[in-house]
Amino acid sequence: MLRLLVLAFLAGSIQASDVLEFTDDDFESRIGNHDMVLVEFFAPWCGHCKRLAPEYEAAATRLKGIVSLAKVDCTSSNTICSKYGVSGYPTLKIFRDGEDAGGYDGPRTADGIVSHLKKQAGPASVAIQTQADFDKLVAGKDASVVGFFADGGSAAQIEFLKAASALRESYRFAHTNSEDLLQKHGIQEEGVVLFRPTLLNNKFEESTVAFSGDAFISSKIKKFIQDNIFGICPYMTDDNKDQLKGKDLLVAYYDVDYEKNPKGSNYWRNRVMKVAKSFLDQGKSLNFAVASKNVFSQEISEMGLDASTGELPVIGLRTAKGDKYVMTEEFTRDGKALERFLQDYFDGNLKRYLKSEPIPEDNDGPVKVIVAENFDAIVNDDSKDVLIEFYAPWCGHCKSLEPKYKELGEKLANDPNVIIAKMDATANDVPSQYDVKGFPTIFFAPAGQKQNPKKYEGGREVSDFLSYLKKEATNPLVAEEEPKKKKKKSTEL
Repeated sequence: MLRLLVLAFLAGSIQASDVLEFTDDDFESRIGNHDMVLVEFFAPWCGHCKRLAPEYEAAATRLKGIVSLAKVDCTSSNTICSKYGVSGYPTLKIFRDGEDAGGYDGPRTADGIVSHLKKQAGPASVAIQTQADFDKLVAGKDASVVGFFADGGSAAQIEFLKAASALRESYRFAHTNSEDLLQKHGIQEEGVVLFRPTLLNNKFEESTVAFSGDAFISSKIKKFIQDNIFGICPYMTDDNKDQLKGKDLLVAYYDVDYEKNPKGSNYWRNRVMKVAKSFLDQGKSLNFAVASKNVFSQEISEMGLDASTGELPVIGLRTAKGDKYVMTEEFTRDGKALERFLQDYFDGNLKRYLKSEPIPEDNDGPVKVIVAENFDAIVNDDSKDVLIEFYAPWCGHCKSLEPKYKELGEKLANDPNVIIAKMDATANDVPSQYDVKGFPTIFFAPAGQKQNPKKYEGGREVSDFLSYLKKEATNPLVAEEEPKKKKKKSTEL
């Protein structure tokens, strides 16, 4: 009896997975059974895959009946992984009707995957017929773009649908041919209107923006949407952060919560918007946003800001080049502190913020220690070639490389034109032209070409580094020669 109870308990505790499993044997025959499916190509030993697994499972359950999620173990199904160019784990791809539709570049949390794939599923633009449909659409948390067309087969509607298809991952689209809806919204024959989320409505900008182009062409509709979708100061989330970043962007971080406290969230947002609008009206170019200090705690920490206490927003500004500026003065309700910060920024009077370890007092070793504060002085010295390793203190591969890298530095210690250097990329800001995504990552910064460093892809032995530098160095390499072994004299018998 006890044995049966234990077996029943174990059976009940094991939940069936909603993630489909494909292999080399059945991938091609099963993938076409789905209008759309997200496939994760993974390896069981991969740490990133293990972290993704519970989020992926949760997303699969929530998307059941809407979009299928599947996975392929590349350690046992290498053929199919090779066919689709999988070179790292996890790799996620979207397939439509059995065909590879491209890589998935959305969030990797359950919420993010669900939100992203719901936008991908079904038609790019939803057809709406009634005012109730319309009200439900625009009541959402995200902006909506609605095309109004008297004739469903018109060239204008076809162009609108092209734009919707191209931007479906990022924005919500709907269209209607209802005469009642056209009349209600003052549309004669055709029109495209962007509706901002009602929870973000404010007195500083209109809640709707109408397309005013002289011709309904998909490229012009796309530009209209991208130029106007966010307004003066959007709410930055995990879902839209990638669309906002890559620009000169000021963010106010505080307890933003439009679910539980929309009034309080807009209280501070309105104060940011008032200042933002005054500078935008002067023709100043800058993007603004508000964001939850809890969701973006890592980003706040990277700027050296402390948002752990108090309700006041903290302000950080990051340029498209990656330069960071922080407002050290406390945010004031009248906005004056933010005004002063922005005026100093536009006047060029702010010092950029660098996350940096202290500059070493003694830096005479064979491998120069680089921190953010001495990066320009050493790595960007135009008279020197620099080979620099970006590492993490906890990285096993970095620890294995350390003695070889030190030996390389010792061999080149007498070369006046070459510097061997290393930088802890977890404790210092890395310049944007150095694309560091794993450890160790090694770059060569040639003399006179510091804006175009070359990623080192060679072997990790001392001889590999020396061969590379002999080929790439601006000047002939001065390396310590290996001592020649003496030949043993033959003994006469």
